[in-house]
Amino acid sequence: MIELLLKVLLSYLLGSVSGSMVMGAFRHVDIRKSGSGNAGGTNAFRTQGFWFALVVVIIDIGKGALAAGLLPALNLGLPTDTGLQVYLPLACGFAAVVGHCYPVWYGFRGGKGAATAVGALIVIEPLTILPMLLTWLLALTITGWVGLGTMLAAISLVPAFILLGAPAATIVFGILLAAFIVFTHRSNIRNMLNGTEYRFERARIKNWFGRD
Repeated sequence: MIELLLKVLLSYLLGSVSGSMVMGAFRHVDIRKSGSGNAGGTNAFRTQGFWFALVVVIIDIGKGALAAGLLPALNLGLPTDTGLQVYLPLACGFAAVVGHCYPVWYGFRGGKGAATAVGALIVIEPLTILPMLLTWLLALTITGWVGLGTMLAAISLVPAFILLGAPAATIVFGILLAAFIVFTHRSNIRNMLNGTEYRFERARIKNWFGRD
């Protein structure tokens, strides 16, 4: 149990290393003071451009993958409870997502967890990435709302785990992760309801073709 708790803590600290804040340090900008005020990939793209956002997303995906893949196997010289080993990637991956959203290094003001969750899922069950990506793209091209696409993609994780025959613990992880991602997007939900949510109009299928 001590090993699990320590590795979860390390995963949280790793997740707290925000890609947008690291990149922002090189440009002397804090993207939390621009756009939506969120320290995630979408706001990085909107305020700093494609290449800045790409590096941000790579960092955030990478730390999720490291938390779920590397830290569970790390030898800390502690007594190992073999019964808990199966839960380590799930717990560490989730802790990294929490760290991204509430980073201790940056005053607990971070992103919304999607990229870090993808990184963890690449390790835990890579086959879930395709249905999540398709769900995200479908929602984005229909509505133009990135946040809605992200929430629906997270929710699609649960049936994907079930169809893949994942263990009960992994399905519970999927439910908790989906619920957490929806929770971190609560401001997007409010904005969609009151009509102020930003739309990525160029992504909407109705705008793909010119008008006569």
